Amino acid sequence: MKRIQIKDTTLSLCPIGFGTANAGIAWDNEEAFKMLDLYVELGGNVIDTARIYSDWVAGEIGRSERVIGDWLKHRGHHEDLVIISKGGHPPLNEMNTSRLSKEEMTYDLNKSLEALGIDCLDIYFYHRDDLNRPVAELIETMQDFVRAGKIKYYGCSNWTTARIKEAMDYCKEKGYRGFVANQALYNVASNTMAPYPDETMVTMDEEMLAFHKESNVLAMPYFSLCSGFFTKLNNGVDVSQSPYYTEENLRLAHHLNHLATKYDATLSQIIMGYLTTQTLPMCALAGASRPEQLMDFMKTLDLPIDAKDYY
Repeated sequence: MKRIQIKDTTLSLCPIGFGTANAGIAWDNEEAFKMLDLYVELGGNVIDTARIYSDWVAGEIGRSERVIGDWLKHRGHHEDLVIISKGGHPPLNEMNTSRLSKEEMTYDLNKSLEALGIDCLDIYFYHRDDLNRPVAELIETMQDFVRAGKIKYYGCSNWTTARIKEAMDYCKEKGYRGFVANQALYNVASNTMAPYPDETMVTMDEEMLAFHKESNVLAMPYFSLCSGFFTKLNNGVDVSQSPYYTEENLRLAHHLNHLATKYDATLSQIIMGYLTTQTLPMCALAGASRPEQLMDFMKTLDLPIDAKDYY
C-alpha cells in the first residue's frame, strides 16, 4: 500500500484517511468495530475525528471519540495507526464565537485523550482560527502540548493561506517544526460550487494548493466525495438546494460519468481519484455510513486513473 511520508516527521499515511463524523450515529458498538477494522484491513491507517463529532445529534458529547476509544481498547494497540483529533470548535449555535484560548484548547485535548483512551495524539488540529489571536500565542499553545507529551505534531483546519504562512514563518524563526498538515474543503467540484453555507469553513483555492506544493505541510481535504452530490444527482434525488448545484458542476457530472465508464469504476471512485492522483502530497478524508461505501472508495487506490482525464 502506497504511503505518504510527511516531511520532517515520523508519520506515514495512507492516501485516504477515514473521517469518523458518522461514528456513533450510522454505526456504533460491534458495527463500529467492524467498520474501523475493515478500513485497516483495506490498507488504511489514518483515523480522523474531532471533539465536536457528532454533537449535532443530541444525547451525547464527543460521541465519535468515544466510539473510536472503545474500538482502540477492543483492538488492544494503535501503534500502526495515525490518530488525529481537533479542538477549539465554536459552539454549534454560535459559530462565530472563538474557543481557542489555551485553557479551552487544553480542556478539549484532555477530553479527547480521555475519550480515546490514549496518552498522545499523532496530530492535533486547531479546528478553526481566531484572527484576533496572534499566531505566536496559538503556536506556543501547541508547542506546550508537544512538550507535555500529549501530542506528537499539530496542524490547522479552516485557516487561510495567509495565516498558515504567518504561523509557519513564526515557527521557522523559533526553530519549531510547525504545522504538519492542513485540513480544508476541497474536491473535484469545490472550485465551481456556490459559497458554502458555513462561512467558517475554508476552501482550498489555487493559492493554498500552491503553498502545499512548495511547503512541508500536508494537504488533507475534507468533503472529498462532494457530500454525495453527484451520486444523488445520478439517482434522481433533488439536489437543487446543494451549494454544488451550479451549471459548471452539472456539466462536470457528465464528464465524471464518462470517466466512470472509461475505467469501469464507480462514480465515487472517480470523484476520489481526482484527489488521489494530485501531484502534491495529499491525504484525502472520506467518511462512510455503510461497509459497502467504505470498500467502494478505498478501491480507488487500485485504479490506474490518469490525472490528465480530469482536465
